[in-house]
Amino acid sequence: MIFEAVSVIPEVFDPYLNASVLGRARRSGVFEFAAHDLREWTHDRHRTVDDAPFGGGQGMLMKPGPIFEAVEDLSARGEVRPHVVLFSPCGTPFDERAAERLAQEERLLFVCGRYEGMDERVYSLADEVLCVGDYVLTGGELAALVVIDSVVRLLPGALGDDMSAVDESFSPSGLLEYAQYTRPADFRGMGVPEVLLSGDHAKVDAWRRASSVERTARWRPDLLGSAELTDAERELALRVRAGLAEEGEGHGSPSR
Repeated sequence: MIFEAVSVIPEVFDPYLNASVLGRARRSGVFEFAAHDLREWTHDRHRTVDDAPFGGGQGMLMKPGPIFEAVEDLSARGEVRPHVVLFSPCGTPFDERAAERLAQEERLLFVCGRYEGMDERVYSLADEVLCVGDYVLTGGELAALVVIDSVVRLLPGALGDDMSAVDESFSPSGLLEYAQYTRPADFRGMGVPEVLLSGDHAKVDAWRRASSVERTARWRPDLLGSAELTDAERELALRVRAGLAEEGEGHGSPSR
């Protein structure tokens, strides 16, 4: 799979994409990545990519010209036209379902905004516009890295054990991942559930499923509505929520 990004600071991508899991996947050919400097498509000696907004206001906007030229030029290269992704608070919320869908594309091109944003006409270039959260970032580079990281994990060979991605939170059950433990079996008086030490794989699987339901009910009850649960699992979730209401929300220790 091919990822590309258009940015005014293209050098920020490689340090992350060359490290750890993504670095190994990149070196083994699971995916390719190229960052393009937007200033390559400017035509003035200052290589200007921004200008003041019509109507006044604070900050500067990214001009449409360089972005249009960049996307059109890059789209004409290669055998496969890229799926063009932009980021905006107005975009579709990015989640695991979106990552799974993007993982089916052969080539993704991210256009990374900066400054106060982009000229509205730029969005006509997008095949889709995403939002990675209800907060403000300095630029689209971090958003692009979030999406790339999430999508690469779903590509065959990226994690070594392809079941690793299946067991993660949100995939495919829609629930949070079950609680996990490692050595020592007793740490500062906190023990590991006995079932995990039993060696009985069927019981371990059943415990993990129940743990996923419990943790989702505690930390992300909004996910329960779309999860496929048995009647017994729904009763378990209701008991967890009832218990939280009695003791007060926020007790416990969340993890991924």
